[in-house]
Amino acid sequence: MEGFVVRDSVFQPITNTGTLKDRTVQILADAILTGKIKPGERLNESQLARDLNVSRAPVREALQQLQEQSLIVNVPRRGMYAVSLDDEDIQKINSLRVVLEAEALRLVKKYLNPQREKKLEQLLMTIEGMEPSPAKLFMRVDFEFHRTIWSYSGNEYLEKILTSLTAPLFAHSVRSLLRGEKLRMVLDSHRPLLDFINGRTQDPAEQVMLAHLSVRYREPQKFSSLSPTSGS
Repeated sequence: MEGFVVRDSVFQPITNTGTLKDRTVQILADAILTGKIKPGERLNESQLARDLNVSRAPVREALQQLQEQSLIVNVPRRGMYAVSLDDEDIQKINSLRVVLEAEALRLVKKYLNPQREKKLEQLLMTIEGMEPSPAKLFMRVDFEFHRTIWSYSGNEYLEKILTSLTAPLFAHSVRSLLRGEKLRMVLDSHRPLLDFINGRTQDPAEQVMLAHLSVRYREPQKFSSLSPTSGS
């Protein structure tokens, strides 16, 4: 956990100074979510500034924003580190995710229109048409699918909480997700979410979410204790 994140740079330097902080956030977040920056690795502000060919100010601002998004943790007197989760962390996050994402599913179902349905179907077809590798590419599309659902909920606070809550999970999944047949099962587990939104299933939203998460994580009953037994 002590080594700096970059020795030989994994980044392309930023050459356009427009919206520099936002672009720095995007590059670093993508690096964490795709595993270029590994869980638990230390983020050195000066080194990142050199690699990205920018001053330290936008890097400092980007690291602060990524900390707010739960992709980075600040350890007092030690520095910034890419988030790293253990089994207990995953259980706690998923306990909340079942409740919150189930509410998002209900809201999207309520406010669904043809344009939104088309967008979700396109994303789903991309996921279902993907090969089981590389896992990094899948996680990026997977996260986009879920974030699109949250953005269609009409509740910006719910969207913000879910994004911050689950970003560490998706970063963790890049490293821990099984390959081959297991990943194929995860790819195919997204269809029931859209089936709920389309009204093609009458299962409660919490049940739909538990079934989805059970494909990816072991023993989903451990994180089902906070979820209601039926949807509203």
